Parts: sequence; structure tokens; C-alpha cells
Amino acid sequence: MASTKNEGGGRTDIPTTNGKEATQAPEGERTPVEEVALVVPETDDQTLPVMTFRAWFLGIISCSLLIFLNTFFSYRTQPLTISAILMQIAVLPVGKFMASTLPRREFKVFGWGFSLNPGPFNMKEHVIITVFANCGVSYGGGDAYSIGAITVMKAYYKQSLNFLCGLLIVLTTQILGYGWAGMLRKYLVEPAEMWWPSNLAQVSLFRALHEKESKSKGLTRMQFFLLFLMASFFYYALPGYLFPILTFFSWVCWVWPHSITAQQIGSGYHGLGVGAFTLDWAGISAYHGSPLVTPWFSILNVGAGFIMFIYIIVPVCYWKFNTFDARKFPIFSNQLFTSTGHKYDTNKILTPQYDLNIAAYDGYGKLYLSPLFALSIGSGFARFTATLTHVALFHGRDILRQSKSAIHNAKMDVHARLMKNYKQVPEWWFLILLIGSIALSIIMCFVWKEDVQLPWWGMLFAFGLAWIVTLPIGVIQATTNQQPGYDIIAQFIIGYVLPGKPIANLLFKIYGRISTVHALSFLSDLKLGHYMKIPPRCMYTAQLVGTLVAGTVNLAVAWWMLGSIENICDVETLHPDSPWTCPKFRVTFDASVIWGLIGPRRLFGPGGLYRNLVWLFLIGAVLPVPVWVMSKIFPEKKWIPLINIPVISYGFAGMPPATPTNIASWLITGAIFNYFVFRYHKRWWQKYNYVLSAALDAGTAFMGVLLFFALQNENHNLKWWGTKLDHCPLATCPTQPGIVVEGCPVSSGKSS
Repeated sequence: MASTKNEGGGRTDIPTTNGKEATQAPEGERTPVEEVALVVPETDDQTLPVMTFRAWFLGIISCSLLIFLNTFFSYRTQPLTISAILMQIAVLPVGKFMASTLPRREFKVFGWGFSLNPGPFNMKEHVIITVFANCGVSYGGGDAYSIGAITVMKAYYKQSLNFLCGLLIVLTTQILGYGWAGMLRKYLVEPAEMWWPSNLAQVSLFRALHEKESKSKGLTRMQFFLLFLMASFFYYALPGYLFPILTFFSWVCWVWPHSITAQQIGSGYHGLGVGAFTLDWAGISAYHGSPLVTPWFSILNVGAGFIMFIYIIVPVCYWKFNTFDARKFPIFSNQLFTSTGHKYDTNKILTPQYDLNIAAYDGYGKLYLSPLFALSIGSGFARFTATLTHVALFHGRDILRQSKSAIHNAKMDVHARLMKNYKQVPEWWFLILLIGSIALSIIMCFVWKEDVQLPWWGMLFAFGLAWIVTLPIGVIQATTNQQPGYDIIAQFIIGYVLPGKPIANLLFKIYGRISTVHALSFLSDLKLGHYMKIPPRCMYTAQLVGTLVAGTVNLAVAWWMLGSIENICDVETLHPDSPWTCPKFRVTFDASVIWGLIGPRRLFGPGGLYRNLVWLFLIGAVLPVPVWVMSKIFPEKKWIPLINIPVISYGFAGMPPATPTNIASWLITGAIFNYFVFRYHKRWWQKYNYVLSAALDAGTAFMGVLLFFALQNENHNLKWWGTKLDHCPLATCPTQPGIVVEGCPVSSGKSS
């Protein structure tokens, strides 16, 4: 045994093997989560350098490159989100090259000594670089929230926004989220039950890339990873360029080419997707993340909600009851409509000050939604209150206990025990960031009052909402890998308070909801550092610097594109083959119209067409109660607490822009690997499951980047039968008799 001084100033006895010192956990402290116990190492080598020159250099380069690519691709008709796994792999050979070539001598600057090359490129350096890169994903990937709002302001509302104001919007929402994350660490990072399933794929990949495996039957994890990386890379040329129909394979439409109803049912892109499927990994993982890293009970809950919504509720409301005049419109669309089934022109009801022209609105007519879109909004009402009730009932006692600092006396698992060897980040470090971002946000409301529309008290209201909901939503994500959103609630609330103010509605959503999204991203990274035994102060530094770099590059790229690409996001004036149609930002714009410009009072208040959806607030609050009561009456039934109402409602979240085919294929893939493979081939699952997820992500991302810059960016696009995403032209047609829409047959009222 050897004795080593740790970062916290104490001494720890640690076993030494092959010249390396590693802290081993005492017996009886294993994590209670089986998936974590199977994947995450339970040792720590405190001698490994972390914040090296290599880590800083490669981390900032990775962050900048990833945010550039994700921002760039977010404006395309088929947006591509490039995960940090691409950089996680790409930096490994570069790091090893630097370790073999950089000088090893120590340099001194103002008495501070450092080395460009402290030794072999190690796993902890690699983790820190990935944390930098993750900042490039949370800004530019996913829905690119802050930039989405700025894009809507500049491209859709034609607003002349000041660059400094835009930079404050981008940076303060991120830093605000970082402040929330720091205050919630002890609830969402330290407890073993908060295991953040998505991190296990990255842990598996780190181990595959760095650990030497003993010779055994079958492929090593590294060999397996490289094999499927190459397979995924070459395969994505099919759905990504040569044969895009694989993204939405809707065979039902071929059988009934003249039936509106059949195409509404069978279309994978514009309908319910019955019988449709996708053979595109990007399509499978696009909206709920990789199904391979989502636990089975979560997949089961999402599946129950999806089946109930897509195959029962929506068809009954559309064909049986014609709810909300549903048959005047397509069954599934993210467009806004007039009462005659035509697209709603918001320019006709907008004043030069970006407010609602009430007289013009009264003359032009009410706004209508496609039935699936409207019901998806209603599900958001239920999901919000269900989340609060579920967490209060099932986790409230633990949260209260931890609030009383009892967590410091509670039994810790191996990972929490090992992390106690490092200096922790003081709470006030996070509080400074939190208070500073709040102050800058309020100042912005005074300096650029006309541009942002949101008064200072509205900004404070947004902060309060974020503080209330971040913890319960974090509990759901940390245990199920699903993040119940409350975008709709944030916009619903401010839409009632400030009707007719679309820009104010966008800003309230960003500060009241998107700061929570960023907080959860930071917390996920903190859990990754927890699993990989990264000193907390190193994590703090990497996340903060990565945030500042990513935010600045993010806005700079978006500003350049919005100013240099003519008619970007304007589908009506763009060339038909233009890739810059911005479907993600179109949904953001639609939301600003629904909740901000027209306002929830006109749509959901007394006399509003969608007023009955408001009852789902109450229904969502009540639904978790019987599940909780049954879990207390029958404590021996371990499956009852696994019924998660917020996650069930997540089965129909995100539609649009997500399609039923995306979600159905996600469910099937998740069931195969996290039920059948996990149950019947556990050793294979333990060794390869998360490595496979990482390989599929990385191969798809590499080929996606190559295809764009080599072919698509040069307009070398193929045109043939297999390049059309969906051969279901009638799926976008209404079925109400008498409704005339260009390109659609007029329905007779009979089965079309």
C-alpha cells in the first residue's frame, strides 16, 4: 500500500498496481443502481493531472468547433445535431500525439510553473475536454434555444436587434442555469439514486478508449467500437444522401395512393405513422436521445403514453368527434391555420412595434391548430402539474431530509465517498454567477426595453418559475433519462400577463424554462465528473470557460448566417431547393404567435376553441396520487412506483417537430436492447451496449459532416424516387367536406 496526499489536504491509503496509485472503495458501499455498478469503475487514481495545457488547448478547440457545426446545421431543412462523442473520439489521437511530441520541461510564468507535457494523455484530461465540448452541444445542439429566439426576432419578425443585447441573452441564460446547477448539486449529483443514465454511454466509451482489456473470447470494447463506428459511418450515406426515404419508410401510402385517410394513418412524416418505420439512427435518436441509454421502465412508461395518445386519443378526437373542428386541417402539422384550412399569415395581424393589431385580428379571423398539435399542447399542461405532484409524493421526503443537511450524515455510495477526497466548490462561487446573471438580465430590460418587451418584474417572475421547477424536473431526468418540458406553461403564464407581446413571450420562455434546460445539462456533466472522479474545482473551471467560449461563438455564427444568407428561414421566398428553411425555429416562431402575439386568453380562455384543454392542469396534478397510494398499500409490489405519470405523458411530447415514427422506432429499439438483451444477454449488454450507442452516434455524425461539406453544401443533390422523405402527399389534406386546399381533393365526407 502507498500513502498519498490528496487534493483536500489529507492522506489516503491506496493500493498501487503497475506503478499507478488508485483509491479502492471499501466493501459494502457499492451503488444501488445495477446499471451503474456494471459500467462505472469504483476506483480512483488521484495522481493523474487534469487541467493540463493539452486539456485547455483541445477543450477550447473542441468547444468552438462543435458549437460552430451545431449552429450551422440547426438552420437546415434536415438539421443535424453533432454530439460531443464526435469530439470525444477525435481528440484522442491528437492528445496522444501531443503527449509524444511536446517538450516535457517545466515553464515558469510569474513564478507559476507548468509543463506542456506532464506525461501520457490520460482519461481525466479526456473527460475535461469532453466537458468543454458538451458546452458546444448544450448551446448549438438540440433546439438551440437562445439562438432560436434571436433567429425568430431577426428572421421572422425582422427586428433590428443589437449584437450586445443578443450576447447578453445568450450568456445570461447559460450562466443563470449554471447558478441553479451549483445550488442543486447535493440533490441531483451526490445521491446514488440520481444516476443520470445518459452518462453511462460516455463512461463506457472512455473505458473502451483508455483501458487495456485482458484477452478473452470475443471482441474487446475498443475493437467493437471501431467496427460499429465504421459500419455506422458508411451506412449513414444511405439515409443521409443516397436513399433518404429510409428515414420515413411509409409503405401504407403505396398500398392506398388515393386515400387521404389511409395516408393520414400511414404517413411517417405527416401522419400517425402506423406501419411506418425509420432505418436511420439520426431519426431514431433525434428527439428522445439514444434509446440504448434509457432504462427499460422509462421506455415502458413512454410507450404506454405514446400508444394511448397516437393510437387511441388522437384518432377518436379526429374521426369520431371532430374535436376542435379537427377535420378542417391535416391530422398532424406544425403549421397555423385559418378556419378555411389555409395557412395563417401572421403578418396581417402584426403592428410595426411587433404587437398584436386587434382590429386586424378580428377581421382576419381566429387561429387554428392541427389536432395532434393542439392535443400535444394539452399534454404539456398535464405534464407540468404531474411532475410537481409526482416528485412531491415519491421524492419529497428525501428532498426535505437533504434540505436539513442530513445528507452529510447519510450513507454514501463508493463514488460519493471517493469524491470527498477532493476540495469542493464553495456555494458562493455559484451564487456570484447566479446573482450576476440576474442583475445583467434586469439591466437589459431597461437598456433595450423596446427590443425585449419584457419588463424587469417579468424577468424576476421567470427566475422564480425556473427555481421552482428545476429540482423536480431534474429528479425525473436523473432517474429516467427523460426531461419533462414546461415550455408551454412558461409561455402560457406570461401570455396571460402580457398578451400581444411575442418578443416578451420568447424572452420569458428562455429565462423561465431554458435556463432550466441548461442547468440540467450542467448537472449531467457534474455527474459525469462524479463518476470519472474529476476534481470539482476543475469541473467548475471547465464548465464556466466552456460556457463563455461557446456562447460567444454561438451568437457570432448565427449573426453571420442571418446576415449573409438571403431570405434565410423564409420558406415562401427561398429557392425550392434551398436547405435553409429552419424547421426548428419555425416551431419557436409558431409558439411566439400562439402564446405571445394572440395569447392564451383568446385560445384557451372563456369562449376560446381550446378552453377545455385547461382541465388537463387539474387532471395531471391528480393522476400521480392513485399510483402513490397503491405503492403504499402494496409495498411488496415493486413495479407500482415505476409507473411514472410525467414520463407516460412524455410519450407524446415534442410532436411537432418530432413525428410518431421517430418515437415508435425509438421505443422498439430501446425495448430490444434494454429489455431483451439486458435480461437474456446481460454480459454482452454490460460490455457492449453503451459502446454501441456511442459508435452509432459518432459514425452518423462523422458521415453527416462529410456529406454536407463534400456534396450537399455544393448543391450536389440527388433527385429520384428514393430521395423523397415521404411518398404520402395526401397526408397533409383535410377531410372536412367543402374545405378546398390547393393540391388536395375535396372530401365528400365518406371514407376518403
